[in-house]
Amino acid sequence: MHELIRRIDSATPPGRDRAVDALRAFAILGVVLGHWLVTALVADSGTLHGDSPLRHLPELTPASWLFQTLAVFFLVGGQVGAAGYRSARARGTTYGRWLGGRLTRLFRPVAAVLAVWTVVTGALVAAGATAGTVHTLVKLVLSPLWFLLVFSALTAATPLVARLHPLWPLAVVLSVDLARFALGGPGWLGWINVAAGWLVPYCLGAAWSRGRLSGRRTGWVLLAGGAFATAGLVLWAGYPASMVGVPGARISNLNPPTLAAVAFGLAQCGAALLLLGPLRRVLRRPAVWAAVALVNLSAMTIFLWHQTAMMAVTGLTLAAGADLPGLHTVPDGFGWALARLAWLPVFAVTLLGCWAVFRRFEQGRSRGGSTVVREGRPAPVPVARRA
Repeated sequence: MHELIRRIDSATPPGRDRAVDALRAFAILGVVLGHWLVTALVADSGTLHGDSPLRHLPELTPASWLFQTLAVFFLVGGQVGAAGYRSARARGTTYGRWLGGRLTRLFRPVAAVLAVWTVVTGALVAAGATAGTVHTLVKLVLSPLWFLLVFSALTAATPLVARLHPLWPLAVVLSVDLARFALGGPGWLGWINVAAGWLVPYCLGAAWSRGRLSGRRTGWVLLAGGAFATAGLVLWAGYPASMVGVPGARISNLNPPTLAAVAFGLAQCGAALLLLGPLRRVLRRPAVWAAVALVNLSAMTIFLWHQTAMMAVTGLTLAAGADLPGLHTVPDGFGWALARLAWLPVFAVTLLGCWAVFRRFEQGRSRGGSTVVREGRPAPVPVARRA
């Protein structure tokens, strides 16, 4: 372990901003923990259906504020994408080659998930699983992929949006919500915000890559302004307090993104910028940096397989005839929440098994040893040859 830590630290370029990688790791792990905590699979008359403790226990709503971290991911994505494109152009790399490399690294692991779940779906149907069960499970696997489609579209548009001021997409989000909620416009208008809403933190990240967000004042303005706007929208404009979707709720802040979700994302971006200094100091420790680098190397694998890990534990224990609290029961009490916390290590171990099998689709093969994140992608870590 000490040798691995030393190799990762020594292979990291001196000028790399390790705090950027830490923010990416934080965002991915936040999404994973959020899904594990607020997604319940309840067995009812032989059919699994989805539920959420947020529907039964509104007191748990603050959990959605901690684990809805997508804005931070898009902030980092904009920073890395804009900086990477400038670097590629300076090296003479064409737009097509640059984009192809980035999209390949995104979607190569997706192919493995789709292949496995095509087989699993066929097996479930052959085994006589109800249509409701199959729909619930497949939806849980496929629904996070919307994020990759949006992120890919924004990545492809990087040359066009890299210098776009975040206020422009923010104005679009405001206009769409006014049309939907104040003027009685059609609900489909909200889907415009899927692009416009996440373009706000992406444009902030691009501005960050140009040095436009330096100084703590910007972080405080985003944090305070976003938090104040979010509170006002929730308290006086009728937006839900939960920053994730709740089954049965009239409005979802996330599907599609609302002005409240975007304002909350601005507050998160401000907090992220304020944390850069402390993170850089902490990440000087080789062991801490090694953990962050390893999460970044497997970010897509973790993201794509975390729902499968949770479903595997739920399905296997249910098939064994168990009806366990925090796993199969209705999430309508704090006892369920405490029991679900106890299941998190089991989910994590199962996800570790998925990682061991499928990480090669993300990391590819490197000659001579392990890998470490470099310029947003894996790069070889030298391994000392034996004498």
